[in-house]
Amino acid sequence: MRPLFTQERVANSASQFLDGLLGEERRKTGWMRAEAADDPGPWRQQAILGRGHWDADALRDIVRDYALETLADADAVLVIDETGFLKQGKASCGVGRQYTGSAGKITNCQIGVFASYVSRHGHAFIDRALYLPKVWTEDRSRMASAHVPEAVGFLTKPALALTMIERAIASDVPFSWVAADSVYGVGDIEMALKRAAKGYVLGVNANHLFRSWDKPLAVAGTAKDIAEALPDDAWRRMSAGDGIKGARLHDWVYLELADLDADDFEAAFPGTWTRGLLIRRKIADGDLAFFSTWCPVGTSMEKLVTVESHRWAIEDSFETAKNELGLDHNETRSWHGWHRHVSLVMLAFAMMAVIRHRANTMPPPKTRQRLGYSISN
Repeated sequence: MRPLFTQERVANSASQFLDGLLGEERRKTGWMRAEAADDPGPWRQQAILGRGHWDADALRDIVRDYALETLADADAVLVIDETGFLKQGKASCGVGRQYTGSAGKITNCQIGVFASYVSRHGHAFIDRALYLPKVWTEDRSRMASAHVPEAVGFLTKPALALTMIERAIASDVPFSWVAADSVYGVGDIEMALKRAAKGYVLGVNANHLFRSWDKPLAVAGTAKDIAEALPDDAWRRMSAGDGIKGARLHDWVYLELADLDADDFEAAFPGTWTRGLLIRRKIADGDLAFFSTWCPVGTSMEKLVTVESHRWAIEDSFETAKNELGLDHNETRSWHGWHRHVSLVMLAFAMMAVIRHRANTMPPPKTRQRLGYSISN
């Protein structure tokens, strides 16, 4: 990341900031990072996030390219999700009373939308965006106080996610699938992925309408009604990957709804794709989750379940980044401060992912073979 900085001392401070994130201190505050760097105070560390002049988006792209050098795989999944940053006060950019799954309730927080690259080699964040509620974007003086660029306006979370997906596609990021929860199962994202020849497993609400055509099993209605009408023998118990306590078993149903030629949705590639409905039922309480799917014709339910199960990776990433790398320890209030801090944490996480991959794939050290002799020798 050295080319991002015009002065050597600023680059050194950024390197020390990164070292602080990777250090053993549980709280990654400015004072603690300064102490680890033998600085007399946190001012150099804070200047990296505030007064310094450098482009956080350029660092975001560096992180993406660095992660892909090790993690790239054509069958990778781009996972979209959001996380909350709990805050006190009203000055931090984008802060407000809003729901966050991090707290499980409506509380005073910032919301960040993230894209994680998940492949058989590992996973790492490759993009991020700070969500600004309308109460922020409609208050220009408040936006100016937080140093939000004038060109930035209101965007929904799905719109932020779509921007990140389109940026990944434009940057030739190799992936075949997108997975996300019901916040992001909207038409604009679906259409963009269809036209880009990307499959998806996107969560939808129970009242989302589905209809099949030209399929042996005719279904029509809400996802919940369709699920409740299925016979018991339609469900298959399958693992959604391994968790702390072993295989995460659920009951699943996959319904193919329609086969569409690429010409039907103005795609610039040939082929037939299948639109479907994937349903997950928890064994313990029967709770249902619904997913709209899009995949090449002939794709198995096992593959779709595997794609959906990749969503755990971003949850794991949030937990690790917050607990070990200080993702939610940002002490700045500005737009630039949030994006700089988060981008540096993304770099630290990517470095850990690369190290982990290399450690897991490194061949065992060779040992010298001892020569044996028989008694007769």
